Amino acid sequence: MDQLFTPVSQTYRKSSPNDELLKPSTPSKPAPEARVEFNGSSPEQALEALKSQPSYDTLLSILRYLQQGIRGKHAFDIRKPSPQSAQIIHVLATEIVPNYWTVLQDASTGQERGDVDVLVSCLRSLPGINALLAYLRALLKETRTDPKALKNSHVVFNLSFTLALLSKLLCADNDLRAIWNSIRSLENSTQIRPMRQEFVSLFTSGRIVSLSAEAEDICRQADQLKHDVWISNTKSYIDWLGRNVVEWARSEADEDDLKLCAELLARARRLGNSENLTSALFAGLLLGDGNAPKAFTKLLDLSPPLEQRKILDSVLKLLSDKYLHPVTQGDSDATSNAPILRAATGALKAVVGDDETRKSSLISWLTSGSGAGIGESCSIRRVAVAVFADDGDSMAAILEKSLSQFGDQLYIKHAPLLQQDAHAQVLLLSAGYVHRLVPIKLNMLLRSSSYLKAISNRISAPQNRARFLGMVVGEALSGLVHNKETKLNFKMDEMDTEEAKWYKSLIQICDKAGPLDPLRDSSITLKPANTHKPIRPSKTAAQRRGKPPAQSGFIIEEIEDDEEGEDDLVPYAKPDSDAEDSDDDPTLINRNKPKAPVYIRDLISCFRDMENYDRQKLALTTAPTLIRRKANYGTEVSSHAEELATLLVGLQDKYDLDNFDDLRLQGMLAIIVAQPKKMGQWFAKTFFDGDYSLSQRASVLIVLGLGGREIAGFEKSDYASTAQFASKMLPEKVEKHYITPSRGRLQSTSNLKPLPPNALDNLAQDLSQTFLAPIAAEAADATTGPDALKLSSFTSRLQSQSGRTSKGKVRPRTRAIPNTTASLIASSFFFPLTSRFQAAMHSASATMRGILFQPYLLTLYLKTLALLLHAAGPSTLALPQMTTEFWDLLLGVRGQCVGDLTITQAVLFGLVALLDVNEADMRGLCERHGREVVESVEWVSGVFGNIRGGDAGEKGGGEENEVKMLAAGVLIRLREAVDKYQALLMGEMIGFAQ
Repeated sequence: MDQLFTPVSQTYRKSSPNDELLKPSTPSKPAPEARVEFNGSSPEQALEALKSQPSYDTLLSILRYLQQGIRGKHAFDIRKPSPQSAQIIHVLATEIVPNYWTVLQDASTGQERGDVDVLVSCLRSLPGINALLAYLRALLKETRTDPKALKNSHVVFNLSFTLALLSKLLCADNDLRAIWNSIRSLENSTQIRPMRQEFVSLFTSGRIVSLSAEAEDICRQADQLKHDVWISNTKSYIDWLGRNVVEWARSEADEDDLKLCAELLARARRLGNSENLTSALFAGLLLGDGNAPKAFTKLLDLSPPLEQRKILDSVLKLLSDKYLHPVTQGDSDATSNAPILRAATGALKAVVGDDETRKSSLISWLTSGSGAGIGESCSIRRVAVAVFADDGDSMAAILEKSLSQFGDQLYIKHAPLLQQDAHAQVLLLSAGYVHRLVPIKLNMLLRSSSYLKAISNRISAPQNRARFLGMVVGEALSGLVHNKETKLNFKMDEMDTEEAKWYKSLIQICDKAGPLDPLRDSSITLKPANTHKPIRPSKTAAQRRGKPPAQSGFIIEEIEDDEEGEDDLVPYAKPDSDAEDSDDDPTLINRNKPKAPVYIRDLISCFRDMENYDRQKLALTTAPTLIRRKANYGTEVSSHAEELATLLVGLQDKYDLDNFDDLRLQGMLAIIVAQPKKMGQWFAKTFFDGDYSLSQRASVLIVLGLGGREIAGFEKSDYASTAQFASKMLPEKVEKHYITPSRGRLQSTSNLKPLPPNALDNLAQDLSQTFLAPIAAEAADATTGPDALKLSSFTSRLQSQSGRTSKGKVRPRTRAIPNTTASLIASSFFFPLTSRFQAAMHSASATMRGILFQPYLLTLYLKTLALLLHAAGPSTLALPQMTTEFWDLLLGVRGQCVGDLTITQAVLFGLVALLDVNEADMRGLCERHGREVVESVEWVSGVFGNIRGGDAGEKGGGEENEVKMLAAGVLIRLREAVDKYQALLMGEMIGFAQ
């Protein structure tokens, strides 16, 4: 009868000494045998014990037995490949870790730590990591079968446990060396070579990062991820690899180990974030103490030639971005930043050494079309040239190559402007060194035909900047060789400017290699971007008032008020009800609300406080007005502009704030408008070099486009009206007599309109309609014309939205602010974007090219350049150079337009802006850019003929019609120019068929 009963539940408790007194004296049934502690001496017994669901004490005994074999106390080593070790590792990974991981962690949190470490030490080997990855792959395959049942599935828990173990297994800076030492200790030498290949492939193929990232995503979706997994982040993984290689090379490694480290570095660079590897090697080895610099040189010598060049390029970029302070063009002091420049020269000279391959690579970097640090400060070029300060032959080779390239007509016509500036600086720097080392070579060079041809080609160039550089170089080099009576002097006002004097002073600079201590100090003192000076607490009102004066009697004075003044006394309005006061729970009411920041440093501290919702919201809403208000008062904005811009570009919407993207864009726009010359170049550099997402890069482009338009006077932000101090404004009663209501100030910031999400697209559409309006009107009146432009609805719509008459005559337009900053837009906005794009296309980084050719980002980039070109206007002195660079870029991305209408529309819009700005000088456009005109006509006609078009209601039909209309408008304008100036184009039109 008792066998039919089933217990509902069972409760267990720990035994106590008093239980012995309660035991009956009569004999009872014998108790089952207790599990004994593992005391075996063979791997077979350990495997059987692991398979039989061991107790916790038994498991620890087995793990300690395996650990003793690792330490050499018995013959069995689990790290060495064998049938027994493979089976034990498989059981540990697939059965022990899922069942005992939580218990091991709980036991390791007390005073006696180390239970988890024993398990980790048993699996820290090549077979152990492969077993964990194979188990991860099997679990991920199981999750794909039933994704909906993940939340309550045991698979998610097993994934989280395996991820935690893998993260703990690879966390130290000597893990790679320890794993490789276990492989080198193999007695069978034939096994070492395949395991060496597997070792390199495991840590450089990306398997660890990809599987960990997929598992982390699944655990995060199921809400079973308690902590972030660093091993799934490529950047963190690359940092870990770099630290391990540095620690391995510093440990007096032999040549075989250094070869393996070099192979690991070469393969790991393909994972991305290669600059992190270079930074770790530079700071850990080259700037290290003892034998670390020698280890760096050996590691570099053992690398393939291509990897040596990549490391050299990365070191140059690292020196420019992190260590060298920019030397402005107005600073003509040759000793400026002398200690840090000498240290950087010494470091770069140590990298180059006596290796001819690296010497030729550095010379190629200085003289190649995509080198010399385009957009960077002159200090990096000073350092690179100073490496050859004692090598007359190399310096003469740099001078000859620079001069030959400087005078090439194709280079003058097509090279980006910033690239020509950089190479002109290299030419002048190398000429100064050659004059000091071997003056006879400079004398012979100035008498050669290449020098005369270079100067004459420069002076006859249509671009003003090209002529300026030619005159500067001609006068500077002539001043070194000829005396005052015979030296070249153009007697132009441009040669007396500060910029011309700075260029001429480059021939006097003589830098030498020095000790590396300033770089070591800089690497120690340089802190992350989130560090800032401590904010001093502001004084209270009582402290500001100070002590009251001693009372020495009363003085009573009667003051009569004007009767009219009584109207100024406005009673306080009844305060609005606070939404937080209506909360039922009084403990939830926040009585300590932060105050709005009044200083830029307070604003920065609010942005850095990521854990405070109120301060984050207050910083976002206050930033645009505060930055604009402080722009022209003091140096607060100029001193903290880069730090503030870095915070805004990388800011994340942690609290899902309303209008977060709009407020963030307005803050960035306020910075670029406050400091356009400095921050325009900074934002352009950030777009290409920063480690940001596609959306963040897109926001940088939007800010550059809108900032250029606002500086040029085409647009005016609503925040600009609030950027005035109250002390600089008249009272309302007086202001109304002097200022019209349309120009009055805004009374509050609550009515400010946010930026639309497609601000640049709207501007591009307006400009396209303005360009197409007269063409549509003429086509409607003529008997012939493209079918796309005969639609009456299209004509009437364009006529109503355009600023032109039906006959195509332009109506006079007025702007609130005259466009007096066209040169600023060209030098700080347009040229940095185009020059860095060309440099990125010729760089070895395939990742950057993939980012730039992403369809949405490339479309936004082209539209930004088109809007900046239009904002600069037809009166810009640099318009010929801007036209050349932009047209070359548009024709260069034609291949990306295949199958993508958005990019095609962006390229056509770029041609629209280009033709609109150069409308008054179509003859000069055809004369200077005949080949571009012919190629554009041929390509646009192909686009127009290949697009089918469709109804606006059709999916994609509206977009196809817009692209076809743009193509028709551009084609008409270009063919009009071809027909009118075909004599000028005759040489370019050979072989062209309309």
